[in-house]
Amino acid sequence: MTSRSGGLEGVVAGTSAISSIDGLAGKLTYRGIDIFDLASDATFEEVAHLLWHDELPTQSQLDGLLNELSAAYALPPPVVDALRLVPQSTPPMDALRSGVSMLGAFDPDLGDNSLEANARKSVRLLAQVSAVVATFARLAAGNEPITSAEGPVADAFLQMYTGERPDETAARALDVLLVLQADHELNASTFAGRVIAATLSDMHSAVTGAIGALRGPLHGGANQGVMEMLIEIGSPDAAEDWVRERLARRELIMGFGHRVYKTADPRATILRGMSRELSRTSGHPEWFEISQVIERVMMDEKGIDSNVDFFSATVYAALGLPVNLFTPIFAMSRTSGWTAHVLEQLGDNRLIRPRAEYIGHTDRAYTPMAERG
Repeated sequence: MTSRSGGLEGVVAGTSAISSIDGLAGKLTYRGIDIFDLASDATFEEVAHLLWHDELPTQSQLDGLLNELSAAYALPPPVVDALRLVPQSTPPMDALRSGVSMLGAFDPDLGDNSLEANARKSVRLLAQVSAVVATFARLAAGNEPITSAEGPVADAFLQMYTGERPDETAARALDVLLVLQADHELNASTFAGRVIAATLSDMHSAVTGAIGALRGPLHGGANQGVMEMLIEIGSPDAAEDWVRERLARRELIMGFGHRVYKTADPRATILRGMSRELSRTSGHPEWFEISQVIERVMMDEKGIDSNVDFFSATVYAALGLPVNLFTPIFAMSRTSGWTAHVLEQLGDNRLIRPRAEYIGHTDRAYTPMAERG
């Protein structure tokens, strides 16, 4: 007996001990720890260690991880050279996809698919993804790349992108964003990565495939769509009519609804407060004010809550980050979750090979060429 569900909605496709979503209660946990506690008290590197190892790190473990990350930010020179050849107009997600694929060829554990080697690859990739994003962004802007950085991922990325040490407020805001987006159960990109890993392909192939899935506007690309919407609307006074007109034309409003959450996305709840404060301090309070109007209209008309993409967009923008880097930075965060899922998949692997319910023609006869109209 088959179960027909568009997009596999509600279908349980496997087991995982990494993150858990309670869609009815609007609750997200990583390894059993509530996202509100992690966003308030933990650093992104603590969260990455938690996702990989099922435990928060001791101070010595955290120090060791930070040292490993600092040693991995410098990209292999051939990868930098290849990024120079990518047209400046290329979407950064495309450059990231190609860069990560190439990194596999230069990884010191190339050809070793053991759990130990993949654990080392996970740490390197967490650093290198941020380096690829920052390097291509600088090259696309006509600037030379920053070849090294140190410290936590949020600090290091801002160092490599701006060429300066970030202020504490910006670094902490970005760190919270990375915590919130680190993992989210079997989302589209994570599932894509696990399918690839289940074939016993390599870690870099799995992460490259996950990046390809995240690129889509119905997944990671939604945050870019949200900011483009806010810019187009321009002012709070224009927001209500803008949304209602598009709803009347049955157009999609980016940043709303979720396939799992049936109530407020807890990540959006956290980001709402950050968006309010950072929009004000960045000199663009209208971004948050427009967002409030859109939220109200969507709730009145559709009864739909905002999701993580809706307020993450204004937080990114308030940090001075260009719109086309929103999704690549999402990828920086989600690399921690992707790699954790690859490690979990390989720890007890079985090829992921679902079936499809056939709904096409049956019992058709072959028609010879001479008889075809």
